[in-house]
Amino acid sequence: MERHFIIRAMTRSEADFAIELARREGWNPGLSDAGSFCQADPGGFFIGLLDKQPIGCISAVSYEGAFGFIGFYLVVPEYRGQGYGIRLWQAAMKRLEDHNIGLDGVLAQEANYIRSGFRRAYRNIRFEGISSGLPGPETPEIVPLREVSFEEVAAYDRQCFPAERDRFLRGWLTAPSSVALGYADRRTLRGYGVMRRCYQGYKIGPLFADNGDTAERLYIQLLADAEKGEAVYLDIPESNPGAIALVRKHGMREVFATTRMYTGGEPDIALRKIFGVTSFELG
Repeated sequence: MERHFIIRAMTRSEADFAIELARREGWNPGLSDAGSFCQADPGGFFIGLLDKQPIGCISAVSYEGAFGFIGFYLVVPEYRGQGYGIRLWQAAMKRLEDHNIGLDGVLAQEANYIRSGFRRAYRNIRFEGISSGLPGPETPEIVPLREVSFEEVAAYDRQCFPAERDRFLRGWLTAPSSVALGYADRRTLRGYGVMRRCYQGYKIGPLFADNGDTAERLYIQLLADAEKGEAVYLDIPESNPGAIALVRKHGMREVFATTRMYTGGEPDIALRKIFGVTSFELG
């Protein structure tokens, strides 16, 4: 009997299906990721339905109609290798066909992405540390991010991301089970970081800062909010020596890596200020 497969935009409740697939795959999403992700671009998340049952998903999030990011590319294991995944991929690429598209691809799939028109930029590496549960040193410059104007945070973020993403940030910075801190020197924002609760431990991202010292101070203060003995993950661009120095200084261990790739060339962003990628799903 012929089976009926359709692809359409996800509803908000169906985003939980994508999060669950990611959790089963070992991607360890944040507990509140679905809401913030959907807020970034409500039409940018697709679900694949086979005989009305969800079996796969992909995101194709558009920022300002010029930069796009593909993530959440997943098919339920028993339906892989049957052509459903490639149809999801084609739907995502079509939605972003006029964009410079980025993604964080697993290393084993790099050759396939190259065949689809992507070019390698650098590796992003996930590092794991363990929270000591100890408070960080008193640092008057570090304040809750809500004390900094959203406009200033968004302007700083724009240095480190290829497009404006205010809709996403408004949800991400205030999501439940998260902590957002800023480093304000003489009332000027010099960096900020967010840590969120995940299914396993915590993830810090983004962690953007003017220099390694500022990044480290934010990292330590964020870590102080994690429960003692819990894992804390930080995804860093390998091409930022300051980020490499940070994870080495704090004894973090490499656990996973992706290849950051783009179709239209590497964007002009301040890579030296990126000490923690926001997420592998949305860039």
